[in-house]
Amino acid sequence: MKRYVLVLVLLLGGCMGDERSPLETSIYNSENDKIGTATFTERSEGTALKLKVEGLEPGVHGVHIHEFSKCDAPDFKTAGNHFNPLNKEHGLMNEAGSHAGDLPNVEADPGGMVDVELMLPDAKLKEGRDSLLRQEGTSIIIQSGPDDGMSQPSGDSGERIACGKITLDADQDEVSDPTEPDKKQEESG
Repeated sequence: MKRYVLVLVLLLGGCMGDERSPLETSIYNSENDKIGTATFTERSEGTALKLKVEGLEPGVHGVHIHEFSKCDAPDFKTAGNHFNPLNKEHGLMNEAGSHAGDLPNVEADPGGMVDVELMLPDAKLKEGRDSLLRQEGTSIIIQSGPDDGMSQPSGDSGERIACGKITLDADQDEVSDPTEPDKKQEESG
């Protein structure tokens, strides 16, 4: 009997992890307009991130995961510092390692659109110290300029211009995604 209970507990525990991945969050600009989405998917090599955003200034932008799931506009400072559960230095080019929330720069095309896939090798969606969903969650921030990959504490990448909360209920946002065709218009057309 104990063996069956143990198997049931393990199966239920495994199912709980599936509920966390994939996880989609909406991204908002400083005027609280939804400008895109970030979809996080747990993989064996870390957490994959599909970032799809519009309305940015053309050019290179820093992107980071921050420690709190707070996105108070217009400056998004409530998101806190970079997500750094292992207490490392900032920068993907830093020989001592980088924050778990450091990501490569992204480039907005001439129309202000970003559509990329990135990887967070030191972050997970499952529970634990390196979980993006620990405590109340974390957030994704897009910066006005590029991250230089070395400067402490955050890469000298300019102002925070967009933010999305990474929480278990983040994908319950019913605001339409401006980067996707309007489903109601498609159905009536």
